[in-house]
Amino acid sequence: MTGEGKRQILAFHITGDMPDLQSLHLQTLDISIGTITACKVGFIQHEDLQRLCERQARVAAALWRETLIYAAMFREWITNIGRRQALGRAAHFMCEYIVRARAMGLVEDYSCELPITQEELSDAMGLSIVHVNRVLQELRKLGLINLESRHLTVLDWTRLQEVGDFDAGYLHLPKTAT
Repeated sequence: MTGEGKRQILAFHITGDMPDLQSLHLQTLDISIGTITACKVGFIQHEDLQRLCERQARVAAALWRETLIYAAMFREWITNIGRRQALGRAAHFMCEYIVRARAMGLVEDYSCELPITQEELSDAMGLSIVHVNRVLQELRKLGLINLESRHLTVLDWTRLQEVGDFDAGYLHLPKTAT
């Protein structure tokens, strides 16, 4: 949150994510984390996780890998906000969300729940709510997506990837997930 009360959403976490793993070796969390749906959240004390990593090199390596993937996603989000036009930003976001949700078994035939409001999308993509609404209408008009009642269906996956300049490589998922 800025001093003016404006919010920048830096990530949308989904089932299976470990939010803010990068703070493991820091004293305090420098961001706020909230939920947009009812969810179950588990908490692990940093000291416990650090001891586990000291004893289990594979766990430490897996958590380090996860942190590096989050860093790659963060770089991609910065590129998305800083260098893509609004339509491309939205298309890229939809592609990333579908790929990540599919990896967790939450997608069927390019269709999944998308419990994110236009206001939250606007805060994630650096656009006004009005602009987000127009962009979503354009994606519908182009026949790329259907979005209603917080349910996203991608109608033309190949074209949506093209519009969003999307390459899932930065997510480092198995090919079957992408």
